[in-house]
Amino acid sequence: MAKKRLKPMANKPHTLPEVDLTLEEKVGQLFMPAVFINDSEEEVQKMEQLIAAGKVGSICFFHSRASAATNFEGKKKIVYNEQSLERLKGLIERYQKAAKIPLLVAIDAEWGLAMRIENTPQYPYAITLGALQNNLALIQEVGRAIGLDCKEAGIHWNLAPVADINNNPENPVIGYRSFGDDKSDVFQKARGYVDGMASSGTLNSIKHFPGHGDTATDSHLGLPVIDKSLDDLLENELFPFQELIKHGVDSVMVGHLMLPQLDAHNASTTSRVIIQELLRKQLGFDGVVISDALNMHAVSKAYSEKGKLECEAFMAGMDVLCFSEHVEEGIQHILKTAAPERIEASFQRIWKLKERAFAPTPDIKTLTPQQHGELNRSIAELTITELYGSPNTISAFKQNNVLYINVNHTKPNLFAQQLENQLGLSSVELELKKTELPQNKKVVLSIFPPAVKPKDHFGFDPKFLVAIQQIIANNEVLLYLFGNPYVLDLLALNPFSNVVVVYQDFTEFQEAAFKHFDNQFSAKGKLPIALKTFTV
Repeated sequence: MAKKRLKPMANKPHTLPEVDLTLEEKVGQLFMPAVFINDSEEEVQKMEQLIAAGKVGSICFFHSRASAATNFEGKKKIVYNEQSLERLKGLIERYQKAAKIPLLVAIDAEWGLAMRIENTPQYPYAITLGALQNNLALIQEVGRAIGLDCKEAGIHWNLAPVADINNNPENPVIGYRSFGDDKSDVFQKARGYVDGMASSGTLNSIKHFPGHGDTATDSHLGLPVIDKSLDDLLENELFPFQELIKHGVDSVMVGHLMLPQLDAHNASTTSRVIIQELLRKQLGFDGVVISDALNMHAVSKAYSEKGKLECEAFMAGMDVLCFSEHVEEGIQHILKTAAPERIEASFQRIWKLKERAFAPTPDIKTLTPQQHGELNRSIAELTITELYGSPNTISAFKQNNVLYINVNHTKPNLFAQQLENQLGLSSVELELKKTELPQNKKVVLSIFPPAVKPKDHFGFDPKFLVAIQQIIANNEVLLYLFGNPYVLDLLALNPFSNVVVVYQDFTEFQEAAFKHFDNQFSAKGKLPIALKTFTV
């Protein structure tokens, strides 16, 4: 094998050198193991050694091993880290210093670094942006702001946005991460996000090809089956991906899905039919194809031999092997199995991506806290959505004989505070042992769900859910929901229910909700999904 010759370019840190890599080193460039900000010093040093040995081309940051894909059962405690951002930057510096060839640094920052890193700016979820009407400029601003936050931290590659159409209300893993259930809206809004990130110089990855929306199985835990024909997929699930590929994207992430009408024997991650025939040939994508996390139980449980899954995914057409847990074994399997030409093709694709990531870009500053707040406030005032079953009764909820109840589960309730401070309307927190449930009253009910994910009824104590359902059944209710709109399917709403969906519990969204209640502006958002028990 040829020896490596390095000729550094200038003295600028983390620029790509001129290289002549061995075949094994080229294979190493295709591996993206996971790294964790809360790792021990021993674990950090092990990763430094792997990087220094030339067996890693990119890394993907997660918060901790307790928060990683295989811990979705929630059995391990996630430890809060006040210094997450500084720890992230410090580890990036260490890992880049260990690398002979600069690493591509990736992260999932769909709604900002806050998805993984404490004390960093958080932007609205995709489902919230899905409620925006005719305002792609704001979505571009979000994409740009997130990209700048990534860039400032030393991250080149944001594995976002989600281009899945969430057309299954029971979906446990996509849901709020999708822009909605309309294929054209999902495409348009994902495109705005991609364009915003591109303006910051941050790489993107649309996911989870060929579409993870129409399933009730969490691929972190099992293999979802989407039993649809290619024609059906092209009509709906594949539409955003196809249009985004035409528009231009840096990479496509393939999800762990079983599509028996396309390939009856292989999950999409290891399917030549889905990667090479559909994605490459039919849809014409010639950029980098990256796998979803290879430690996810949808695929990892099927491979007992270390490195075999990585090899199968590579041979199916994958370029980057994300969250590989068996890097060294995977490299050896690929060297024994793949033709040099196949390895070279993937290496060239990832090298071009690196060239773009390390190309000089203008020095653009991240948003100030004030600018970040203004952006969230603008989105809040344009996304608040009215689902009024009895619009003629709304004015009655602004009178003195109305009861104000909040369900906030320890989250700061600025909405209730402003009701009291600005309008003199006091509220009570729902406590099952202390609060007597009202009968035949007008009630303004503000709900802050404990969790954004549907697992365990969004974190609600079942007794609390029953109490909320009884309040709705026995009273005239105006409900303000500060969370995932799919929560509404749990509340036994009736055709006359009046609901205002606020989507987020951020300060700016709570302030906007109060202004809406006080008639300072009218709601302009549109629900981006269909609900089972409440239709507009």
